[in-house]
Amino acid sequence: MAQFHNPSESEIKALLERVHTIAVVGLSPRADRPSYMVASNLQSFGYRIIPVRPAVEQVLGEKAYASLREVPEKVDMVDVFRAPEHVDEIVDDCIVLGIKTLWLQDGVVNEPAALKARSAGIAVVMDRCAYRDYVHFFGRAPRG
Repeated sequence: MAQFHNPSESEIKALLERVHTIAVVGLSPRADRPSYMVASNLQSFGYRIIPVRPAVEQVLGEKAYASLREVPEKVDMVDVFRAPEHVDEIVDDCIVLGIKTLWLQDGVVNEPAALKARSAGIAVVMDRCAYRDYVHFFGRAPRG
């Protein structure tokens, strides 16, 4: 069985450069939650954030959607703050929707789902923090 490996550092940097719109699955409206902190920082760097969380009207000034399939616009990347057992369904949504990049945040590890996504042509980063990687590659300034 194949084993999952994250893309190289240069591939992750290039991925963060080409992405513009990020759907954040599991984005909490509470400012003390990691998902909120990461998404608000990514938003400050110039990314468009689309919250995906049921039973929430909006987060970070953006309309929230109950599922990825309800998002009415093109999404470049899905950033996941959900438990690993929910990743299979998210991968299926990404495949159906033609989303080309999937980021599973720190602690979100589902190797079979990541391999399935990759075999469908989706770039996958797993068990890393998009905010931390952005700061590592670009510092804290907005994208130019």
